[in-house]
Amino acid sequence: MIQGKTGYSKGTKVTLKTAKKAIRTTPDGRRRLVLSNMGITIFPKCLFKITFVDELDLSRNLIEKLPENFGDLSSLRWLDLHSNKLVSVPESIGNHRGLTHLNLSNNCLTFSGLPSTLGSLTNLKSLNLGMNQLDDLPLTLVALENLQELGLFDNLFKKLPQFLQGLCNLTKVNVKRNPLSYHQRKDETLLKGKSEHKEDVYLVHESSLCRTCLKREAEGVDSCMSEKKKKSAFPGLVAPNSVATVNQDLWRLREKLECVQVK
Repeated sequence: MIQGKTGYSKGTKVTLKTAKKAIRTTPDGRRRLVLSNMGITIFPKCLFKITFVDELDLSRNLIEKLPENFGDLSSLRWLDLHSNKLVSVPESIGNHRGLTHLNLSNNCLTFSGLPSTLGSLTNLKSLNLGMNQLDDLPLTLVALENLQELGLFDNLFKKLPQFLQGLCNLTKVNVKRNPLSYHQRKDETLLKGKSEHKEDVYLVHESSLCRTCLKREAEGVDSCMSEKKKKSAFPGLVAPNSVATVNQDLWRLREKLECVQVK
């Protein structure tokens, strides 16, 4: 493949024909267009000619910017843009009023890159903003009355937006690995257990992670390894499949053999 100026592979060129071939029908009858992990750097303009798609997956690419008229794809109900290079989201995303699931995790988004029009997505049930560089959220998100799941993990939040407590349908909130103050961590309980849930796992290549995320993950691995070393001070006596366990079985076998020989 030809290498671009940035050193990234340009990947497959997405034509209208290519896009149409990538459309699949989900078990519930929705039409899903999957263009994930194709090395796409620029949003394919040909997608504006496909207005009958319900779900769009452009995850694990290298897209840095969405077109201003991105909102013209107003038929979308499900949108996955995780693991790209997005630094902002266009105002026109507010036109996706039928959207129920939006995944913008693992990008380069800051607070200034989130438009206030996100609050217009009143049918949204799931919003994933994890693994970005966010330290606040637009106040307009208070209008997302149908929101049930919110991912804010691996960001820069020092305090949680107060309006989250007013979202009555919000039952799952992930704020793990944020620099929350002690007071804020205590306030997490005010979310009525909303932060207690299984965390989504995304397998991505390290080239898809920003330096901050790579550093956090490295620190997390080091911490985990050091913790394991502390716990395994006497590994032979703790691990269920350890040498000590095997030796115990051998001892028992020897005792039985000795008893047989004596008899």
